[in-house]
Amino acid sequence: MENERKDTMSILKIIDIEKYYGNKGNLTKALDRISFSVEKSEFVAIMGASGSGKTTLLNVISTIDKVTSGHIFVGGQEITSLKGNALNRFRREELGFIFQDFNLLDTMTGYENIALSLSIQNVPAKQIDKKIKSLSKKLGIEDVLEKYPYQMSGGQKQRVASARAMITNPKLILADEPTGALDSKSSQMLLENFNYLNKELKATILMVTHDAFTASYASRVIFIKDGKIFNEILRGDLERKEFFNKIIDVVTVLGGSFHDVV
Repeated sequence: MENERKDTMSILKIIDIEKYYGNKGNLTKALDRISFSVEKSEFVAIMGASGSGKTTLLNVISTIDKVTSGHIFVGGQEITSLKGNALNRFRREELGFIFQDFNLLDTMTGYENIALSLSIQNVPAKQIDKKIKSLSKKLGIEDVLEKYPYQMSGGQKQRVASARAMITNPKLILADEPTGALDSKSSQMLLENFNYLNKELKATILMVTHDAFTASYASRVIFIKDGKIFNEILRGDLERKEFFNKIIDVVTVLGGSFHDVV
């Protein structure tokens, strides 16, 4: 009964996925029978060294790539067989993306960047305005809505990108090495913002990172090695610094090509 209850709460459910690259003569297994779930309003980090399979994992969840075998469910819908308009609609309505370089459109204001996905869905202008004003107030970006990205600070760009990811109320937000191009102060600002999205706005976040400091903001960390799940740790009631030390312990055991984990 408990398992049934948890399944109904799962925003993301991955079952025995495999991903091969190459042909019969030269096959590379990037993902090796990976299974896990992410529950509603959970903040999960995926850690792994370069070549571990973590980026491939994110790519198949985001439907940028397809699995060779296995199943992926988002909000109870299997996405591995989606095509055409159904696939485009899923990406547009069910997923939010936060990229390493934010990918804001330079020719659009903050307001227009946030509004774009709603405009594509033909949401009425008054409704778009109401949604943006409400979310921008929560994220403290009301004063940059009329600015262009080149007029914004790094922190302001981060929050505008977060608002854009949240505005459609997606089931799942995917973040790919979000602090990879940031200095330590900007990284901390972004991660505090993620905490706010997760705890206050109840966003479900799956974040890929190689960095232990970044991962320590999550509530759970899944470690990937050679395309398999190597370990998994929960933060529970630990302070962030204590959780960071636990992550470092696992990274030490993992070994391999982890660089700049602190």
